[in-house]
Amino acid sequence: MDGTLAAIFVITSLTDMALTDCPTGCLARSDAPARLSFQLGDVRFDDARIGREITLGYDAGFKAGPFQPTIAASLTEDGAGWIGAGGKWTSAGVIPGPVFVESTLMPGIQFQGDGPDLGGNLQFRASLGVGYAFGSGGTVTVAYDHRSNADTDLTNPGLEVLSVRYAMPF
Repeated sequence: MDGTLAAIFVITSLTDMALTDCPTGCLARSDAPARLSFQLGDVRFDDARIGREITLGYDAGFKAGPFQPTIAASLTEDGAGWIGAGGKWTSAGVIPGPVFVESTLMPGIQFQGDGPDLGGNLQFRASLGVGYAFGSGGTVTVAYDHRSNADTDLTNPGLEVLSVRYAMPF
């Protein structure tokens, strides 16, 4: 997987910003639901399933234009870990209703453990998901993400995770 998911994040969020946010301030601060999330995923490397990953995340209670700050940390069955921070875009402000699309881009640090060599500790995690928002403020999302070093190292095999996330208001 190349930088497709990162490109989707850039295109969706900047388009939303230009159409929705710029008339009143492109990066104006606004309220957003703060959420704590728990995610379980299936990890793939070189087209083979290599285990599971659990992720804990937090979405800040504000946005700057279309960008909601988010942080996350994950751990795989083989002891590999990742921690990062970045931005999340969601279609909730563009498409009314409980179903939404989201994309994220988070640079972070990878700890190899007994996991595969991803070509350095700097790893960018980009994801695309489809979710459902409950009336209580909670959400459930199915997401696909790709993690790689964006060619900042000679080795850049990448890692993919297909996951289900539950986020609750915080």
